[in-house]
Amino acid sequence: MTLGYYFKLDRVETEEGQSTISDSGLMNSSWPMESHDVRHTGRSPYSTVDNHGDEIWRFRTGTWAESSPVISNDGTIYFGSDDFYAVNPNGTLKWYYETGIFIESCAAIDEDGVIYIGDLDASPCYFRALYPNGTLKWKQKLGAIHGSATIGADGTIYIGSTGGKIFALYPNGTIKWEFKTNHDVHSSPAIGLDGTIYCGSHDGKLYALYPNNGTLKWKYGTGDWVRGNPSVGDDGIIYVPSFSDKLFALYPNGTLKWKFNTGFGASGSPAIGTDGTIYVGTDKLYALNPDGTLKWSYNLGNELHVADSSPAISADGTIYIGVRHDDGKGGELIAVNPDGTEKWRSGYIANEAVSSAPAIGEDGTVYICSASHENDKSVGYLHAFHTFDPNAPDAPEINGPTNGKTDTKYEYTFIATDPNGDDVYYYIEWGDHKVKDWFGPYHSDEEVKVNHTWKWEGSYTIKARAKDVNDLWGPYGTLKVTIPRTRTSSYFERFPLLERLLGLL
Repeated sequence: MTLGYYFKLDRVETEEGQSTISDSGLMNSSWPMESHDVRHTGRSPYSTVDNHGDEIWRFRTGTWAESSPVISNDGTIYFGSDDFYAVNPNGTLKWYYETGIFIESCAAIDEDGVIYIGDLDASPCYFRALYPNGTLKWKQKLGAIHGSATIGADGTIYIGSTGGKIFALYPNGTIKWEFKTNHDVHSSPAIGLDGTIYCGSHDGKLYALYPNNGTLKWKYGTGDWVRGNPSVGDDGIIYVPSFSDKLFALYPNGTLKWKFNTGFGASGSPAIGTDGTIYVGTDKLYALNPDGTLKWSYNLGNELHVADSSPAISADGTIYIGVRHDDGKGGELIAVNPDGTEKWRSGYIANEAVSSAPAIGEDGTVYICSASHENDKSVGYLHAFHTFDPNAPDAPEINGPTNGKTDTKYEYTFIATDPNGDDVYYYIEWGDHKVKDWFGPYHSDEEVKVNHTWKWEGSYTIKARAKDVNDLWGPYGTLKVTIPRTRTSSYFERFPLLERLLGLL
């Protein structure tokens, strides 16, 4: 297969007619696209110094949520799952766009509020533009999309597809140009200081393309998949992760500056601090000096690694990263101080994975998505982390048996106190992937009784939290329960005389 470029101006499907070509750029909001900006620096202008790492709410979807959230200038959070969702800053649904198709890619928002998002697992797969009210502006057949769009200053939209192509589209959805690589493109394009488009491919190369016509400027081979996204520093240096277990630093002319052994393939974007420090997550979170030497590394935890998540850096220098268990047994959000020490970690917010990248809101709230199994179904969540409101209910007190048997019903009582005496609702996780979703309301300090049966032996942690009628969520209360293996008596234990007789033979 040969490399090439093509010039096309295709018709697109639209519900409200062809729109005129505008020169809209990226929205000026707290987090308008993947890794915050067109250079994928992952840098937020807002501080999280008052963020204590409390999960102040979560929003549930119908299947896994592996998309990374973005934030509009009115505070609306957008992300994909089984459909595409718009969620208000208080965690309530604003609207959703029904695709019936799994969405993995992160959205991008232009300065007019138009949202660009791609489908993953259907034929045909569409790249869509949605108005801020959730109605369709246009859709274009580009193939399945894992990566995310980048919006240039003139409004041109850049996106890659599993058909091995990198596209440039006008804001009305017609194709400006397309460039073909030798394999699928999961990487998301970045834009350099001079407008050059950088994008990786599963053919193991990073491509530098001229923005006006999509012709090849140069390409660099990394030795294995470039699934992650390139990032561009303030000095124009391009940082590209590879499944060759290396992070490459390239000069704008495509020559190597340095390479660093990450010990594990990176599939997210590196992030770049204001001081030039480069952060990349694999089996550890690495902080590198601009010359490629190690500044520090942070151990994510036993059997935890970064899967597709990219670091987000707040204005106070805190680095946020999503991690998952090696065997798909859960995931967390971790906050790391600029010196490489741990600030806080969420604990397991999913029993399957956290592959999403964090996004930082104007008020310092950190958002991230997750994937779980609950009540024998796949579910996803958008999580919001900040600091509990002082008017939120306290952690529920949980009382009941701490030891038991399988297939036996046990009764537990839950009591939560609201500081204002408001009625409360309860949410319970039983520790066995079974969940009792919000139920109530009950009076503050009212004793609530709920039964549960465990099917398998093991150690479980019951987690319960309460929210009041004003939708203020409180912290979790916990209770550990052990369900030991039921002891089955042997044949001889039931017939001891026979055992003694056989012993004399």
